[in-house]
Amino acid sequence: MTDTTFDPKSIFETYRNAFAPALKAQQEGVKALDRVGRYQYAVAGDYLEWSLAQAKAALVAQTPADFVSKQVELTTALSEKLRARAQEFVTLATDAQTSFTNVVTDITDKVVAETKKKTG
Repeated sequence: MTDTTFDPKSIFETYRNAFAPALKAQQEGVKALDRVGRYQYAVAGDYLEWSLAQAKAALVAQTPADFVSKQVELTTALSEKLRARAQEFVTLATDAQTSFTNVVTDITDKVVAETKKKTG
């Protein structure tokens, strides 16, 4: 009769290796969500600053021409900030795509290596 011993370390190691790619993908996804959340918070802050500046301009303006001039100035500044934020978003999306591609490549390489090990 064969007496096999129960080895929890090998079982744990097998599960860890099996789920490592999924864990890595999940970690990268959480990082991307964190960056998107921070980005949205920054954009909301830009709009809040612009809104407060608009309200202040409305209270401080002496003439309608002065008010319109201040509005144009504030809107131009906001548009420049939003253009920079759009560039930041492109960078964020590119980084997320690169990270995802790297994770998928790593997973694929691992699967190919394990398949070769099992078949050959």
